Amino acid sequence: MTSDTESSNRPLRADAERNRARIVEAARVVFADHGIAASLDDVARAAGVGIGTLYRRFPTKDSLLSAVFDQVVAEITDTIDSCAADPDPWAGLVRLVTSVLERQSGDRGVVEICTRADFGQLDRIAAHYVPAVDGLVARAKAAGAVRADITGTDISPMIVMLSAVSTATRSADPDLWRRYLDLLFDGIRAPGTGELHPNRVSHNGLMAAISSARP
Repeated sequence: MTSDTESSNRPLRADAERNRARIVEAARVVFADHGIAASLDDVARAAGVGIGTLYRRFPTKDSLLSAVFDQVVAEITDTIDSCAADPDPWAGLVRLVTSVLERQSGDRGVVEICTRADFGQLDRIAAHYVPAVDGLVARAKAAGAVRADITGTDISPMIVMLSAVSTATRSADPDLWRRYLDLLFDGIRAPGTGELHPNRVSHNGLMAAISSARP
């Protein structure tokens, strides 16, 4: 049997969960436009809740950033897994790299939150990303779509380079990075000509180096 107290609490719990979801969604919009330096007052206004309600759900800004990060990780890993399952490995690889860059170029908050994340947190993404990229590249090579000397570890530096291009050219043309993505894709397609400089760094080594190089 359900007590009267339990019954009266249920709508409150449901309201609290709805408020939490509204706050996280509003935070994503505000941070996407203004970066994570935006105030919690801005987030509360965008969510249509009072600042007290926000603080009850998220006592600190870091706790809100963590909730946003968790949501972003879930979305990214879903995309990675979907791309990895593409029966056309070249199409899956193109979609994976493009989707990562679209997210970075269109969402300032995601970039800043991921930049703040430590190596252990980013490892949650790497656990999906590394086998997906390795598998797509291996399948694309077997299908003759990618040059034989390309490896999965070549893809992350491509993303890092184009992320920098996107940031540097956003005010002039927010989609200019797509031109250079096309050039890079052409560069890794089979048959490929010319000898590449050897890549002696593992996925983990690359991620650690990129993480340690961040300001």
